[in-house]
Amino acid sequence: MSNCCLDPGVAKAFEAKKTEPNKSYYCFVDKIRAMNYSPKFPVQWVQLMVMILSITLTGIAAGRTDIPRLSPTRGIIMEDPDLLSSAAVSDDLQTFYYPQTLDHFNYQPQSYATFQQRYVMNFKYWGGANNNAPILAYLGAEAPLDGSPTAIGFLNDNAVSFTALLVYIEHRYYGKSIPFGSREEAFKNASTLGYFNSAQAIADYAEIIMHIKNKLRAFYSPVIVVGGSYGGMLASWLRLKYPHVALGALASSAPILYFDKITPRGAYFSVVTKDFREASESCYQTIRNSWSVIDKIASQPNGLSSLSMIFKTCKPLNKSSELKNALENMYASAAQYDSPPRYPVTVVCRGIDGANEKQDILSKIFAGVVAYRGNRSCYINPPTNESETTVGWRWQTCSEMVIPIGIGNRTMFQPEPFDLNSFIQQCKTIFGVPPRPHWVTSYYGGHDIKLILQRFGSNIIFSNGLRDPYSRGGVLENISESILAVKTVNGSHCLDILAQNASDPEWLVKQRQTEVEIMKGWIAQYYADLKAILFKQ
Repeated sequence: MSNCCLDPGVAKAFEAKKTEPNKSYYCFVDKIRAMNYSPKFPVQWVQLMVMILSITLTGIAAGRTDIPRLSPTRGIIMEDPDLLSSAAVSDDLQTFYYPQTLDHFNYQPQSYATFQQRYVMNFKYWGGANNNAPILAYLGAEAPLDGSPTAIGFLNDNAVSFTALLVYIEHRYYGKSIPFGSREEAFKNASTLGYFNSAQAIADYAEIIMHIKNKLRAFYSPVIVVGGSYGGMLASWLRLKYPHVALGALASSAPILYFDKITPRGAYFSVVTKDFREASESCYQTIRNSWSVIDKIASQPNGLSSLSMIFKTCKPLNKSSELKNALENMYASAAQYDSPPRYPVTVVCRGIDGANEKQDILSKIFAGVVAYRGNRSCYINPPTNESETTVGWRWQTCSEMVIPIGIGNRTMFQPEPFDLNSFIQQCKTIFGVPPRPHWVTSYYGGHDIKLILQRFGSNIIFSNGLRDPYSRGGVLENISESILAVKTVNGSHCLDILAQNASDPEWLVKQRQTEVEIMKGWIAQYYADLKAILFKQ
């Protein structure tokens, strides 16, 4: 079929992909072309599907170019995929929409366009504006806000002791906070995605917080922003960029130093390896030895079919890298979210070590997969419905969030350095624009952070659990008397801001208590300063 019926941009994407030997791609192309752009399948929808497919295919390309997700709630989702979507919405939560400015940093006519940005508030425990009672504001990360008020329990668990108003704000381009009227239009190309960045996001948050304070006449209510992972970065950056908006910030598992060669590129997978080796030496050795076995079988006639059968893949493998990437991601996720009471790393290793000694090495690896995933009809390359989050996070990493994670020589994985040139080329292929790998450190800083911030910034908690691979890119030592590092040896990704549980270990309870005490100290000092200023007037 000719490309004459296609939009020029989509046709170009089709032609660019012709060189890729991927049967599923050609099948997809045929189906899309057969639609012939009927009203049921508009141009924007097809463009979005091409973008998603491109992301799927380029994620399997040679060389390590993908960047693990930074979600504070992904561990919960993996444990119970239906939890966030089925979580009961509290009667105390009220949803609002703010007409948000599309572009905060330009004065061109199109910059004044607006979109509806969602935020949720809980007034139940608030002491009120007359008492200058504080506001705790959760800054949404790279996912819809749905379920976050339930999962991010730190705010609700401490609302009574703070007499705080709780605010949860959704990140632009996620959930229901979509510019340009629809998701298809917003994700259409780099021109519409160009307003999708961290600087615009924290300006959004600042504008909504100020709007809330003005609306409630809570002019002197101190605000502490809370965020986890990417949202933790946003929280720390908002405090630095908008100190008049936020008195302080709790930045949980925020790898603000994993940019621009500040942190060694292999640090992430070194921690993954350490976590598994500490859990079980035999498990570590089995994983370490499995990669060459996979390569050997894959090189044989019908080898990919054999691997597909061994690992009960959801569709036949086209490359051995599909399987290896899936296993790498499983081990990485288990380590990143290695939280009590389940401890996923231990679960995987129990599956591997508990297999029959007479079983071959890949059968043991598969036993670890089953232990981690549970009983399913298939395990590797399952269909996914995370298209919005997948495209959104890929755009963010392809524009400014260039976190260069590679695999070094001294891990349980095959060496796979981060290839910046390949990464740039892939991003250009998908979105038509190259990333800016140095922009985060240029705009927010990061190099020589203690030297710079010890006499500039204040009131930031950087919390980390050292079993989290991303912790190596976090702030792990105090910078000043009020920019503090609170870390736990056994903690995992964003564990401290998740809802408290009766089974929480003592070290986790103490970590949260320390954070609360620090935040209350900020507020007490603020009230003292406010009283002194008002008294003089």
